[in-house]
Amino acid sequence: MLSPDEIDRLLVVTAHPDDVDFGAAGTIATLTDRGVQVTYCLVTDGQAGGFDDSIPRPKMAAIRREEQTEAAAHVGVDDLVFLGQMDGEVVHGLELRHAISRVIRQVRPRVVITQSPELNLQRIYSSHPDHVATGQSTVAAVYPDARNPYAFPELLTSGLEPWSVDELWIMGHGSPSDHVDVTAQVDRKMAALHCHRSQHPDPGAMDGRVREWMRLTASAADLPEGSSAEAFLVIDTR
Repeated sequence: MLSPDEIDRLLVVTAHPDDVDFGAAGTIATLTDRGVQVTYCLVTDGQAGGFDDSIPRPKMAAIRREEQTEAAAHVGVDDLVFLGQMDGEVVHGLELRHAISRVIRQVRPRVVITQSPELNLQRIYSSHPDHVATGQSTVAAVYPDARNPYAFPELLTSGLEPWSVDELWIMGHGSPSDHVDVTAQVDRKMAALHCHRSQHPDPGAMDGRVREWMRLTASAADLPEGSSAEAFLVIDTR
């Protein structure tokens, strides 16, 4: 796993607003504090989420963009790309691979963070089909698409040179290889999560669950008692 000092730019690709905040907001805050430039790429606007039947779905999409922008600011991120695909209808394939490859070539990150491309039936919530499809297409965009000058040739003719990502960090994987100690960033992570007001009918319960997940992750990583951590499967793509 590259250290913060080895990373200048990082791209996060997720299916929905709030996915990054559940999985990696503490890590993002740690990196931005060290000067890393971070971009979020949101595949959908999350318009199929929430619990308030009175909110029209187009309005929910606008609300969730605003919530994610507010959440990102809590962890030092102000560069967000919204691909605008329909929540619940994300499909792994050439269209999404093309869109993510474009963003990779624009951002030129050393590291890409995304969701697991594998089903994990022990943690069904992390295996939302939008998450899996986003993970699959992001992996394909990292290798081979974004680095291959002959893949999606219109990207090259429009001035976007090929780009090779050094590492891929997978959130929510059943067998993580690395962890990040985010003890000092827990409050910022929770502030980011609480920005997603349209998604949390019981914010206190959500808060307690996430804090416990981070404590359990830290314990599994043999960090000192009272620590919090986020975990990733790190893939060297060089």
